[in-house]
Amino acid sequence: MTVAASREMAAHRRIACFGEMLLRLAAPRGQVLRAAGELDVFVGGAEANVAVALSHLGHASAMITVLADNPLGALCGAELRRHGVDCAAVRTGAGRMGLYFLERGAGQRPARVVYDREHSAFCRAMSAPLPWEALLQGSAWLHVSGITAALSDAGAQTLLAAVRAAHARQMSISFDCNYRPSLWRDRAMQAGAVLREVAAHATVLFASEHDLALMLQRAAPEASGPESFAAAAREALERFGALRLIATTFRQESGADEQTLSAACLTRDGLSRSRTYALRGIVERIGSGDAFAAGVLHGVLGGADPARAVELGAASACLKHTVATDFSLATGEELEALLRGQAALVR
Repeated sequence: MTVAASREMAAHRRIACFGEMLLRLAAPRGQVLRAAGELDVFVGGAEANVAVALSHLGHASAMITVLADNPLGALCGAELRRHGVDCAAVRTGAGRMGLYFLERGAGQRPARVVYDREHSAFCRAMSAPLPWEALLQGSAWLHVSGITAALSDAGAQTLLAAVRAAHARQMSISFDCNYRPSLWRDRAMQAGAVLREVAAHATVLFASEHDLALMLQRAAPEASGPESFAAAAREALERFGALRLIATTFRQESGADEQTLSAACLTRDGLSRSRTYALRGIVERIGSGDAFAAGVLHGVLGGADPARAVELGAASACLKHTVATDFSLATGEELEALLRGQAALVR
């Protein structure tokens, strides 16, 4: 099936992704931020990463966000459109674009991220209610992440308003918990309750075992594996009646450039696990979690069973490590080739 035909079939199931877009300024590989003489610029943001990945997988996707009313905001909007994402619900406002700075890891030196996103146009727009009825028009699915709630109290209330509006419209909702302590900072005590309320509206949840422990008020695990994840996810399924699937990835690191990646998902029918990928010569890890989410959603939207959906998610995350951008550019055909073991073939 061609991408055009697939998009036509999926048009009535368009996924709207709501969240802040960012610019990534990265030190060149092998350099540290404090000594970098130049920085490479990339467009990203967790929810935008999912929207772009879904577009490349043949789905109709849309972005709901507020960009700075300046050339940097225009750059972000143009990049979305270049990747086929509907920008009808993208607005501009006063303020700046949020930034994050990346120092890539190498060997035993880990990667480092520095955020600089206060007073962005997106954050400033959260101080007033957004017109959700209009913003969600034409979409059947809403994808959000906990990052929006982490930015401020206003961001948390806006995120809750979004999922409540989507729920009232009987839309499916996917939620990537994406708990990042560095963003919640002095609001960390609020995180569990806010994320718990968002999860209560979700159909599909992306959450690590640590995320689940935070939301369910369980003790944080010392280590995580498929079976312990399943136990925590089972409790979440019992607590949140709308949930149909909870998915996560597992990563073992030998260094910045050599890791293994696998995934699992739990539904009310049981646990499904993906194959394990050996990742060597990693080009870029940033955005791999968003690529995983897009791959799982690609399967769910296509009517795949949970075992197939989690395999598609893991394959999507695996391929994301091979491109330098924040965005996953893999097509459905490329995921299928990897799953068939044909990724290395040149045809």
